Amino acid sequence: MPTSSSNGVPRAPEPALELDYVEMYVGDLDAATADWTGRYAFTRVAAAGSAQQGFRSVQLRQGDISLVLTEGTAPGHPAAGYVEAHGDGVADIALRCADVRTAFAAAVRRGARPVAEPARHPGGVVTAAVGTFGDVVHTLVERAPGGEPGRPVGFRALPAADARPGAADDPALLDVDHFAVCVGVGELDRTIAFYEQALGFHEAFEEHIVVGEQAMLSKVVRSAVGGVTFTVIAPDPTAEPGQIDEFLAGHAGAGIQHIALRTDDAVRAVRALGRRGVDFLTTPGAYYDALADRIAPRGHTGAELRELGLLVDEDHAGQLFQIFTRSEHPRRTLFFEVIERVGARTFGSANIKALYEAVEVERLREHSGAHR
Repeated sequence: MPTSSSNGVPRAPEPALELDYVEMYVGDLDAATADWTGRYAFTRVAAAGSAQQGFRSVQLRQGDISLVLTEGTAPGHPAAGYVEAHGDGVADIALRCADVRTAFAAAVRRGARPVAEPARHPGGVVTAAVGTFGDVVHTLVERAPGGEPGRPVGFRALPAADARPGAADDPALLDVDHFAVCVGVGELDRTIAFYEQALGFHEAFEEHIVVGEQAMLSKVVRSAVGGVTFTVIAPDPTAEPGQIDEFLAGHAGAGIQHIALRTDDAVRAVRALGRRGVDFLTTPGAYYDALADRIAPRGHTGAELRELGLLVDEDHAGQLFQIFTRSEHPRRTLFFEVIERVGARTFGSANIKALYEAVEVERLREHSGAHR
């Protein structure tokens, strides 16, 4: 029986989309690879490209996360143009499905911009691509039974050269929990409608956050089987310009603001990452002074949360623990999140506001330092 989106328009068939890999375009592949392997404990598993092909790429893994880093070594390669426009950032969020041709045809019929027509590759892999927000694309990937998920076409396996971290320094990151997308004023509903109509996602959550004179609007969409989640954020045009406006200016348009990396033990993960050199945003002590009146954390003590700056919230299904890394992007437009879910399915309102405030404190600190 056909279903309808929130605006009454019939939805496209709902492909069972799962995350396959995330590709970032970077200006310095060697430095980016060293950062992800050295500080985040990822392992190099495959590579592609050459001087003749105009690019170099490496595939990194941890848990079920497949991260591809690509540097354009020739001016005409898309990675070179992307980095010039935006700096390092997420360019492709590849989605795995059972039938690429059907999913692609349905998406284009419902308004998606075709980027690459369906094509079959060695090993029985079929790919296509559609455009989304900003310069980000979704490569649709169909793999033959037994095919390795997360490996882009044309990559060659590398010897197991990276040593696995010891237990104390292993953050044990499991998968990507969600992507946070910043879009411009008036683009929030259009972006949500695209995911609902073209790719069969469902709207799951909506929030309006006000912090002082600033405010942001956000909606969350999930794929039909729940494996891919986007939190789409836009500035509130009735409020003063803030961090979302600053992202859009620094990134030169819509794009990925952060990637949330899930773990089953946030305290362990944050301690391990901290020992490896990852820096996190801080949370005011007043947050923890009032914590006992709001929530009783499960699995972690209030002292541990205070020590590490972790936030805790809950919904009808359970609790979640979250923290943002400090952005080291030259434009301050990309950072990461560590998140642990203990049953929680949504994003607690208190955490959303606290995370926004943490970013705002960091933004003001950066501005203060720049004007000294």
